[in-house]
Amino acid sequence: MLMKAAVENKTNHLQQRAGKKQPSGRQADLHMVSIITPAYNEAAIIEKNLQEIVDYMEALQDRYRWELLVVNDGSKDDTGRLADEFARSHAQVRVIHHIVNRNLGGALQTGFQAARGDYVIVLDIDLTYSANHIEQLLSRITETDADMVIASPYMKGGRNTAVPWFRLLLSRVVNRLMRLMSPSKIHTFTGMVRVYKKSFLQKLNLKSITYSINPEIIFKGIILRARIEEIPAHLDWSRQEKTGRTSSIRIFDGILAGLMSGFIFRPYFFFLGIGFILFAISFYIVLWIFIHTFSVLPEIPLVAGNFEDRFGLAVARVFSERPYSFMVGGICLIISFQFLGIGFLSLQNKRYFDELFHINTTMLDKHFQSRSAGKEASE
Repeated sequence: MLMKAAVENKTNHLQQRAGKKQPSGRQADLHMVSIITPAYNEAAIIEKNLQEIVDYMEALQDRYRWELLVVNDGSKDDTGRLADEFARSHAQVRVIHHIVNRNLGGALQTGFQAARGDYVIVLDIDLTYSANHIEQLLSRITETDADMVIASPYMKGGRNTAVPWFRLLLSRVVNRLMRLMSPSKIHTFTGMVRVYKKSFLQKLNLKSITYSINPEIIFKGIILRARIEEIPAHLDWSRQEKTGRTSSIRIFDGILAGLMSGFIFRPYFFFLGIGFILFAISFYIVLWIFIHTFSVLPEIPLVAGNFEDRFGLAVARVFSERPYSFMVGGICLIISFQFLGIGFLSLQNKRYFDELFHINTTMLDKHFQSRSAGKEASE
C-alpha cells in the first residue's frame, strides 16, 4: 500500500510540474485537442474571439479534451496583458509570449512545441474562419485517419465572403500555380486553418519563420507520403469589413512566399519548361533557315561547284538577308541546352533531398519514441 501511494504521489507531482490536469473517468479515453491561435497586435478583438472559441469548445467537451494556446508574437499593444487576464479565468487557456515578433512561422513552431494534444488545430484569432470549422476538421481527420486536414475556401463547396477582390485574386492565382506545380492536387496551400496529428508534426524539421511555413508543411508532408485531406470552408471577412481592420499578415509577403514554395515543390519544372520553350523557338528558326536555304538553292548556278559549295553559298545568301535569324536561333539553342541541363540536375538533387529527408525524419521519429518511452518509464 505504501509503495502504491508513493507511485501515485510521484505521478501527480510530475503532472503538476508539467502543468497538466489528471483526467478522470471517461475523459481519459477522449482525444486531446490543442488549438493554437497566433496573435499580433490583436487587443481590439482578442477577448471577444477567445471567448467565442472557448464557448464552442465547451460544447464539445463530452467528445474531446482540449486546450487553447495563445501565442502572443511580440505584440506592441495590450494583446499580451488581455490574453493573460483571460487565461487566469479559464483553466484550459495558456498564453505563450514572444519578447519580439518572430513572424507567423516562429509563432506556429512555438505553438507546435508547446501543444499537448493528440490533434493540433491552427486557427486565426480574427476568426475569418469561424470556430465551427473545428468540429468539421476533427471529424474528417478521425474518419479518414489523415495526417493533416486543410480548411479550403477554394475547393468545391468552399466560399469567400467580403474578401478584398485584389487579395482574393492574388491568393487564387498563387494557389492555382502551386496546385499545378505540386504532385498532390490540393486546392489551398497558403491557408493556415488546419488540423494535424501531433505525431505527424513531430516528424517535421520545420525551418521557415514566415508565412511560407504553411506550404513548407505540405511540401514535407508530400515527401513523407502523408495523407492530406481538405474540407470545404467559408472564408468570411465580414468582421474585418465592419471594424475596418486588415489582416496582420502582409499580403505581398505571403504571395511571394507562395511562389517560392511552388518553385521548391518541383524546381526542375521551371528550368525544363524554360529550356523546352527556348528549344522550340530555336528549332523553329533553324527549320525556317533550312527551308529557306533549300528554296534558294536552285537559284545557285551549277558552275558554282558541287552540292556542298552550292549549299554553302545558299546559306550565305540567307544569312545576308536574315542575319538576326541566325543570331537569335543560335543564342536560343545554347541557352535552352543550359536550362535543360540545370533542370535535369535539379531533378536529381530533388530526389537526393527526398531520400535524405526520409532518413533524417526516421531518425527524428525514433528519437521522439525513445524519449517518450523514457518519460513513461520514469513516471
